[in-house]
Amino acid sequence: MGNHTQVSEFILLGLSEQPLHRQMLFGLSFSLYLIGCTGNLLTILAIVRDPHLHSPMYFLLSNLSLLDICFTSTTIPKMLVNHLCGNITISFSACLAQMYFFIAFGAADSILLSAMAYDRYLAVCCPLHYMTIMSILRCASLVLIPWISANLVSMVHTILMTRLSFCTNRIPHFFCDINALIKLTCSDTQVNEMLVLVLGGPVVLIPFVYIMASYTPIAVAVWKLPSAQGRWKAFSTCGSHLCVVSLFYGTIIGVYFNPASTHTTQKDMAASVMYTMVTPMLNPFIYSLRNRDLKGALRRLLSRNPFAKPL
Repeated sequence: MGNHTQVSEFILLGLSEQPLHRQMLFGLSFSLYLIGCTGNLLTILAIVRDPHLHSPMYFLLSNLSLLDICFTSTTIPKMLVNHLCGNITISFSACLAQMYFFIAFGAADSILLSAMAYDRYLAVCCPLHYMTIMSILRCASLVLIPWISANLVSMVHTILMTRLSFCTNRIPHFFCDINALIKLTCSDTQVNEMLVLVLGGPVVLIPFVYIMASYTPIAVAVWKLPSAQGRWKAFSTCGSHLCVVSLFYGTIIGVYFNPASTHTTQKDMAASVMYTMVTPMLNPFIYSLRNRDLKGALRRLLSRNPFAKPL
């Protein structure tokens, strides 16, 4: 460790150092966070309160909404509080805790999206066997596996991070991102960088490839539908799902799976905004508001009238 400094706190430089830009970004971040949390919370409440939505698809969707709330809440509230209070520091332990939960919730989100793709594949391509395959035990496994595996991956990264020594405490980011922290260290980070790729593959690359592959038989099955209107509606829904999935995985892959020499602070932060704020905000609209049953449940929830007719 020699002359290396063991820092006790970090300074989060945020999205911009320009006061005018900071004000605009604060308003944008607050709006996206509020819309995302409200949409996801309403989705959870609608699914829990409506017995008609107690099915495997909605069970997975409610867990995705919960993960999205947790995922955004690990970073955005701290950034907003820092801006309001003018305090841009974060303790070393709090920084590691933020990194741990950010990786855990983000990885669980990624794996759960592939579980949802598996559920849709069964519903479209194996409708007669769907309820037999998607038993209560299978549904519970599809939710528990992402949570457990994501926390194990996050634990490894966090433990390895505690062994590093840092040259500076100024983080050019709005949260304690693992890549940003690795760049600040004076220690040998070869193991850390290798594990970002090795552990990132099973939780990001494999789910992304699986999701894209699962939509091929779905597209074939949809194309065989006799109704042109039914085909268009199905393709429209699948297209919306694929757009959000591509945005989420594409920005993550761009940040964590590209050579470090191609990274710039501005590009990494722009990509981080997309997968930490934009996609969690879009998910309830893409997965929920295009669904007739869930729209009806939301309307009954908001009107507090359980006998309201579905849309």
